[in-house]
Amino acid sequence: MRIRIVGTGVMGRGIAQWAVVAGHIVELADARPESVGEAHEFVRSMLDRAVQKGRMAAGEAEAAVARLVPVDSPGKPGDDVELVIEAIREDLDTKTALFGELERVLPAGTVFASNTSSLPITRIAATLADPSRLAGLHFFNPVPLMKIVEVIPGAKTRPEIVETLTGLVRETGHRAVVVADTPGFLINHAGRGLVTEALALLEENVAEPAVLDRIARDVLGLRMGPFELMDLTGLDVTAAVIESVWEGFRYSERLRASYLTPNRVAAGLHGRKTGRGWYDHGGEPPAEPPVTGDSARPVYVAERAIQDTLAESGARVVTTLTDEAVVLVPTWGTTVAAAIAEQGLPAARTFGVDPLSLASGRRVLAVTPASDLPAAQDAAAVLSLGDKRVSVIRDTPGSAAQRLLASIVSVACSIAERGIAAPADLDLGVTTGLGYPSGPLAWGDQVGADRLLALQRALHETTGDPRYRPTRWLTERAQLGLPLTTPAATL
Repeated sequence: MRIRIVGTGVMGRGIAQWAVVAGHIVELADARPESVGEAHEFVRSMLDRAVQKGRMAAGEAEAAVARLVPVDSPGKPGDDVELVIEAIREDLDTKTALFGELERVLPAGTVFASNTSSLPITRIAATLADPSRLAGLHFFNPVPLMKIVEVIPGAKTRPEIVETLTGLVRETGHRAVVVADTPGFLINHAGRGLVTEALALLEENVAEPAVLDRIARDVLGLRMGPFELMDLTGLDVTAAVIESVWEGFRYSERLRASYLTPNRVAAGLHGRKTGRGWYDHGGEPPAEPPVTGDSARPVYVAERAIQDTLAESGARVVTTLTDEAVVLVPTWGTTVAAAIAEQGLPAARTFGVDPLSLASGRRVLAVTPASDLPAAQDAAAVLSLGDKRVSVIRDTPGSAAQRLLASIVSVACSIAERGIAAPADLDLGVTTGLGYPSGPLAWGDQVGADRLLALQRALHETTGDPRYRPTRWLTERAQLGLPLTTPAATL
């Protein structure tokens, strides 16, 4: 296939490398002619590096570079161009002007694709004489390594174009997911579940970013915590996506943006690229405080399974509440304070423990305003037995890991409920694009739909916040005993 790539910045160069390695002829075009030459040299250098590392034969690299064809203008006529992939700046007027020019000089059979990450495909296509020829083809950076591509049909895109683009992506070894033309498409939309809830936890002063990141990594198994991820991506970029998706879905409470980000963006605290974000990237990472309490202090917990887990770690578990024992209360969508009030427990030495954390390498302890500090230190020491790390957070409904997980699954259920992507594509896109240990729907099934529904109902009831309202997708599948990955019924 002969493909013209218009826009030879970071994304355009990556797409060009992807296409020539797959055997396609690639025309490189840009409004800035010198950028074409720079892109040509960039792709050559990347292929040379692949040869040096033994990932590609020298002859294959030479052949791939030979398939790069610089052109002097994005609007150059070309009867043999079968596909145009646009990768210019994120501006609707600029994109529509480009496609209007291309429509005048390229054959009616040439397929148009936009690599936009945020603009509606239907609006880009609307100004064309034939809007049915345009679709979204959204790659992720770095393109050769991020082996996932979103294929987004607009309202009038011909079905055969979706099939063509999906087939093209899959033939190259990348994976394609078909996504409805909605704000954030699939992967950027699904990623809001983690970061918006992390920001909400920070707003409520539940824990500092480093503590929340440790919990996300060690309890939930994420590669990076949400604040580390924002610093890597750039808070300016992340905040813009959060705002655009929230606004695009008409200020859905489930996607609510945080008041914390605008001032940090204005101050230039964007993350690694500015040296400071949630972390200071010029210094040492924040150290984790040591556990200093008395691990031999007796601990009382009512639930037998947790008694056994702690006893196996070497804890001195007692089955009768004494004046000496610290008390651990497992919470699920509720607070330690509520348990203290309902069960008449001693407030100064009663603490929460997140059940999700007990099977992980990090246990999460929740303290209340009534907590006695030495007792809290002893409770942390008890939880640390068996070489476990311990994070201490302030009491919050559901604890931090539960809230993060509930939000991730809830946003995914909302995506499935709206028909934005099929359940299989949703989970594939998130695991490949975001690196989560499981797709969010499959993750929900691992926890259990009934248990997850109980968590979300408890969060909603405890907080009164509509962001935690359970989705119809989760509620129905829990009631019917079906997995969350079950597709919607079709007649």
